[in-house]
Amino acid sequence: MTERFIYPFTFGDRSQSDLLGGKGANLAEMVRIGLPVPPGFTITTQACREFLATGKVPAGLAQEIKDSLRDLEISTGKEFGNPEKPLLVSVRSGAKFSMPGMMETVLNVGMTPEVAHGLATQTGNPKFAWDSYRRFIDMFGRTVCNIAPEELHRIEARVLATFSAQSIQDLDVAGLQALTEGYIREIESITGRPFPTDPRDLLIQSVEAVFLSWNSERAQIYRRRERIPSDLGTAVNIQSMVFGNLSEDSGTGVAFTRDPATGEKGSYGDYLERAQGEDVVAGIRNTMSLAEFGERTPVVHAELERVMGVLEEHYRDLCDIEFTVEKAKLWILQTRVGKRTAEAAFRIATQLVDEGKITMDEALVRTSGDQLAQLMFPQFDLSTSVKEIARGIPASPGAAVGEVVFDSRRAFDLAHSGRKVILVRRETSPDDLVGMVASEGILTSRGGKTSHAAVVARGMGKTAVCGTESIAVDERANLFTVSGLTVYEGETISIDGTTGSVYLGIVPVIASPVTSYLEGRLDASSDQASPVVKAVDRILCYADEIRTMQVRTNADTPEDAIRARILGAEGVGLCRTEHMFLGPRRSYVERLVLAENEEIQRGVIAEMEPLQRADFVGIMMAMSGLPVTVRLLDPPLHEFLPPLADLTAQISRSEALGEEVSARDLAIFAAVKRLHEANPMLGLRGVRLGILIPELYKMQVRALVHAYLEVRKLGHNPMPEVMVPLVASQRELLYLRETLEAEIAKTFVGTGQLLDIPIGTMIETPRAAITASRLGNYADFFSFGTNDLTQLTWAFSRDDVESTFLPRYLDLELLPFNPFESLDQAGVGILVRTAVEQARALRPDFKLGICGEHGGDPRSIHFFHELGLNYVSCSPYRVPVARLEAGRALVLKSATGSSV
Repeated sequence: MTERFIYPFTFGDRSQSDLLGGKGANLAEMVRIGLPVPPGFTITTQACREFLATGKVPAGLAQEIKDSLRDLEISTGKEFGNPEKPLLVSVRSGAKFSMPGMMETVLNVGMTPEVAHGLATQTGNPKFAWDSYRRFIDMFGRTVCNIAPEELHRIEARVLATFSAQSIQDLDVAGLQALTEGYIREIESITGRPFPTDPRDLLIQSVEAVFLSWNSERAQIYRRRERIPSDLGTAVNIQSMVFGNLSEDSGTGVAFTRDPATGEKGSYGDYLERAQGEDVVAGIRNTMSLAEFGERTPVVHAELERVMGVLEEHYRDLCDIEFTVEKAKLWILQTRVGKRTAEAAFRIATQLVDEGKITMDEALVRTSGDQLAQLMFPQFDLSTSVKEIARGIPASPGAAVGEVVFDSRRAFDLAHSGRKVILVRRETSPDDLVGMVASEGILTSRGGKTSHAAVVARGMGKTAVCGTESIAVDERANLFTVSGLTVYEGETISIDGTTGSVYLGIVPVIASPVTSYLEGRLDASSDQASPVVKAVDRILCYADEIRTMQVRTNADTPEDAIRARILGAEGVGLCRTEHMFLGPRRSYVERLVLAENEEIQRGVIAEMEPLQRADFVGIMMAMSGLPVTVRLLDPPLHEFLPPLADLTAQISRSEALGEEVSARDLAIFAAVKRLHEANPMLGLRGVRLGILIPELYKMQVRALVHAYLEVRKLGHNPMPEVMVPLVASQRELLYLRETLEAEIAKTFVGTGQLLDIPIGTMIETPRAAITASRLGNYADFFSFGTNDLTQLTWAFSRDDVESTFLPRYLDLELLPFNPFESLDQAGVGILVRTAVEQARALRPDFKLGICGEHGGDPRSIHFFHELGLNYVSCSPYRVPVARLEAGRALVLKSATGSSV
């Protein structure tokens, strides 16, 4: 049976986004529940995938389009290409996952010169007809013919000057005809071929352009950022046109059933009279609010409010709605669950619980650790002397400071050179995405909360202030002016996406209220707590109630341990003892590895022991009653020894100048040459160092036992654990375990106390992972060191690849994400799963944790929950994120059988 590529809007529902794309599935859903949707049909995502794979329109698709157009003609009483009763359609993208503004749209497809004349006669409104035609030529030229917008803007400027008009809206019929004809001549000149006039050919070309836009640069950037798979393809929605530019009682708008920026209840959105849909999101004209729309058109506004209520009740969530009014008749063009800021996500989730629309499980799933992290970002401190120069619409909250930049590509280049930038534009377009991603924040002089800049910024968690009408942006001169002040590119401004304020210069920042709450400096039940703090408290407490996976912290100092415990850590999963010897203590490790004999080594070790003991005392006191996992020294030598190249250059220079080189410098040079390693990450470190210098690890467990005794004496409950790093074989582990157990027992002699300190190992080499059942015989627990496990599995040196070829791999989509930020479940994850299965087969209650950077990554946390790990461990400020995600993982696994 031949596969079907097209379905009418009367087929399907919102569950079929894989086939119909998100937009097509939601259109079918709205038709199903009886809302006023212009009729149309959807070309499936499978058609797109076949087109992208072969470069050709799939066999049979052209005939299906012809047949579907005939059905559409029957339902509308119009005919495609017939000037006497013309049917015009829109051609819009619609992927499974919402990608606002990232792919292409062509409106008024079916327009030809004959149809324009016919439409003018039929409606008695030639200005409307030629406005619709010029819109089609403009969009077709840019989208299908790849004409640079600047080329069309040049024609526009010439026509406006000729007709003494300030904007396209001011042109009369003759001006619109001249503009349309000028567009066509320019397109023909650039492409070298006549502009097509067959409406069916125009439709097929528009569909192909939408298919191709799936792989546009901005779409790829957006997918990488949002981790949307690149092989899904997009559906294409063909919908009969309704015209917001037809008459004074026509227009177009975007509405939200709640404020997507703050979560406040009520209807929010923008409306433009005598406009088509792209005008609103493009931000090229400033809009009126829905409240003002209601005052002007109360009957239509009341119907819109009814539809918004139906949709929110049906979807049980914030809905984003695009609508058109044609001669006082409301039409709904699309809806989707609306993108929202982090603040809005938490507030809306708890509001919907209180309204009885969703459960706490659903509320938890509708928030995320990434959103919680955004709420922890600092805010501006306005108690200092600041100069507000403008105020716009607060489109996406946050505090951003950076240099003013007016070009997206330049913003990208400057950001990648390490500079913080604010992208300033009249309005943004999808082509600006590369600069928006790279910038700290976005400032526009046009547009509102539903403009492209606002929607994309909210989706990315970027600070944005839009519709700042008081500033005049001159993108060619690289400056903007406001109230007599000129701000040039390179000057620093600060923008507040919560209030809409724009400040000249650097405004200092302070902790956010959410961070103050998490750090225990603000009581969520107090009157001073904001609604978002109360919402975060409620959802985070619920996550703590239900989660089964503990959250520990990586802490190397007592201060880190105290901070992490306040933030909700349930112990220390990784105490990196080598980090205790960075900074001023660095010389101890340097002297240890450069020691010429054992006697010198023992002397250095003796000096290190009291320092270790004091650190352990502080950390175990901070974590009284909770486990503290101490990883024995694992110092890659290149982090502690002087670089060989530097020493070689220094001595060569001294010899060339005839300067005397001291005996100490020569001794250090000789020792560094002797110990130099081509790849220190694979050299003398971890367990190998403990075997070659056994007194080192003996000292560490002695210090730990003495610290335990001291903390106990002070009335606290220390719970130390010892972890051996970089183990690859059971013989290494057995050899070292026997040594450590003997030293621990020896240290306890005469104290009247004895503690069976658990001794475990890190699983951070591929061999350790695949032989976990052997290691498990000599380990009380495993902790996965996923940083090194990723390096060794991929043969990547993290210090090198992240600054060399990894960015290029990500650009080419050879890697879907950075494997050091989120666990590679298909590769490294198999090793982790193998070790887990072997350990649990050995002992069902085998304790398992993870202590790499991935312990604070939301996506990775879900994988670890699925494997049944006992805990994750992460940096202190990622602890609240991990707590939330551990709860979400449980709910998602219960609902779907998988939390990944």
